[in-house]
Amino acid sequence: MRDFSTSHEHLSLNTATVRKQWKLDRIIDECARRGIRAISPWRDQVAAVGLEEIARRLRDTGTRLSGYCRGGFFPAADAAGLRAALADNRRAIDEAKTVNAPCLVLVVGALPGALDGKAAYKDLARARGEVRDGIAASLEYARQVGMPLAIEPLHPMQAADRACVNTLEQALDLCDELDPGRSGLLGVACDVYHTWWDPKLAEQIDRAGPKRLLAHHVCDWLTPTRDLLNDRGMMGDGVIELKKIRGWVEATGFGGFCEVEIFSDYWWGRPGEEVLDTCIARFSSVA
Repeated sequence: MRDFSTSHEHLSLNTATVRKQWKLDRIIDECARRGIRAISPWRDQVAAVGLEEIARRLRDTGTRLSGYCRGGFFPAADAAGLRAALADNRRAIDEAKTVNAPCLVLVVGALPGALDGKAAYKDLARARGEVRDGIAASLEYARQVGMPLAIEPLHPMQAADRACVNTLEQALDLCDELDPGRSGLLGVACDVYHTWWDPKLAEQIDRAGPKRLLAHHVCDWLTPTRDLLNDRGMMGDGVIELKKIRGWVEATGFGGFCEVEIFSDYWWGRPGEEVLDTCIARFSSVA
């Protein structure tokens, strides 16, 4: 297993971690100043500054990407909504290509309208079918442009509103169905916040192997968790066995960036400089 204690060269910052403090251009500059070599930006943050400007700034600073957030949200109430989702995912693939991302992360969606408290339907099997069809259609275009798609399973607490793919096993089943030849263009993003509890996690990480395991995200699970979305912990502040899971990940041959992704009202309330410096310190000591 890689030794992170003397260097943070394998650290990537998911830019949601300091999204409340800075715009993306400032985030890139602050990361470069601290020797953080990679980021994973969100589409809305890119749009706020401008896609071409962000692509230029990434080139100028030599900043790499560990992923691009996000595509997905395939289910919809009607045919027009399904078509709109596919069109949006096609745009996301093009954006990911423009910024030279290694993969587009897919948060697949669930019951349409549930995020607003007005689910259009309650049929989770239907939603999962629409996810399957949406990924299949998006994969056709992704193959044309050479952009890998990474399905990110989310914790079951978000099965109704954000993602009806909730385990690595489910995600890999979709990969095996839609990409049986393991082309490298369809895989998974393993986020410990969403997967740490899974009793099958070790075997499914091994099943993924280097062709399917496209991204590895870290943070921590606080006890108690006070908010289902925005109370992730800084590494070392919670109960996740981070090094054990990273050992499983790296045993597959994964040698990519370890991406810190923290949605936290607490950390969003701290100065951005403090957050980045803490990320570096905890990455070296406990991740």
